[in-house]
Amino acid sequence: MNRTAWIVAALATLFVLLGSTYIVREGETAMVLKFGRVERTAGPGLHFKIPFIETARVFDRRLQVLDAEPERYLTSERKDVSVDFFAIGMIADVGQFYRATGGDESIAVSRLAPIIKDALRNEINSRTLTEIVSGDRSELITAQLEAINVGAETVGVRIVDLRIKRIDLPTDSQVIQDVYRRMRAQRQQVASRLRAEGEEAAQQIRAEADRERTVILAEAERDSASMRGEGDATAAGIYSDAYGDDPAFYAFHRSLQAYREAFADGQGVIVLDGDDPFLEYLRDDR
Repeated sequence: MNRTAWIVAALATLFVLLGSTYIVREGETAMVLKFGRVERTAGPGLHFKIPFIETARVFDRRLQVLDAEPERYLTSERKDVSVDFFAIGMIADVGQFYRATGGDESIAVSRLAPIIKDALRNEINSRTLTEIVSGDRSELITAQLEAINVGAETVGVRIVDLRIKRIDLPTDSQVIQDVYRRMRAQRQQVASRLRAEGEEAAQQIRAEADRERTVILAEAERDSASMRGEGDATAAGIYSDAYGDDPAFYAFHRSLQAYREAFADGQGVIVLDGDDPFLEYLRDDR
């Protein structure tokens, strides 16, 4: 046998050896197909198969996130909510997974999504909006996880966890309008309370200011009266001294005061005798 034949034989042998072995890594599982039918499964390690007759398919058995579009549900009060969720699952039976989906993960997701959505619908339909939004979400999920896995077994998948990312009120639903109205009513109630408290505080401030004003005016009136009294007393003393020094001037001054008071309005009429002492300083002969 010449050298070329040896090389061809060696390459053929190598090709057969490579075609008869396959490696399954940690976290993976393999399935051997014989003429398109599941022959056996294999775990991590080096394995052998019949070349050209058997085919090995390797699948990832690690946890995978199964995401889905948000779904709208009705609560027990017939209120509309939109729930966004995702599931965490893994391949539990690779043979069943292949038979159900042909090994296509997108088909598995499309088969699992209705199962999960129906399970969530059962829980949400039996709860109020307050219980769904403010309640324990893990309790809501745990109650249906077992039922979800019963349906997931038909796909060869096991769901280990289900998480709700967000619960929204659809903008086109009556619920959000009711929520907005309630929020406006609450804000108006708070605003009314704040206005009432502000008005009460303003009245207290005005009352305190009026009280202080009254006190200040009373004290000012008291001080002015005291000062006027002191001034009048001083003036009386000065007048007394002046009048004591000149009685005639005192008489003249008293007469002028009497004239001023009698004729102050310019309309007064006094009927007196011409010799009346009251007219002493009004006669021309003086």
